[in-house]
Amino acid sequence: MTDDKDIVKDTPVVAEQTDAVVAETATTPKKRKSKRSVTAGQAHIQATFNNTIISLTDSSGAVISTSSAGTCGFRGSKKGTAYAAQVATERAAAAAKQQYGLTKVDVFVKGIGLGRDAAIRTLGQQDIYVETIADVTGVPHGGVRPKKARRV
Repeated sequence: MTDDKDIVKDTPVVAEQTDAVVAETATTPKKRKSKRSVTAGQAHIQATFNNTIISLTDSSGAVISTSSAGTCGFRGSKKGTAYAAQVATERAAAAAKQQYGLTKVDVFVKGIGLGRDAAIRTLGQQDIYVETIADVTGVPHGGVRPKKARRV
């Protein structure tokens, strides 16, 4: 006669259980990520002579969409033009509107490039209401340390 203990040792119960668990997890559908809605946010525009970068964020500053003249295919000195800034803003605004439903923004402009005004105008043309415009360009204060006195 065989003992019950011997039968339990010989049966591959563990292997069957793990196969069942693996098969079960492979067939269960994954939960979809819920779509986040951001109706009001901020637009950060950095306009230099060489490029224009547009970042659209939510009200706390987390980036939801970004684009630049360089990523839109402009190369060299064409990246600093107003038209390049317009195309980059259109791309960033379209992505933010489609994915998050962005409708109004506070604009923060930094820099002295040609794309400043073009980017703000383009936001208005994309049916995004511009509430405020703030210039956050850095201003030098105090300047650099002067040279030491010349000794003769």
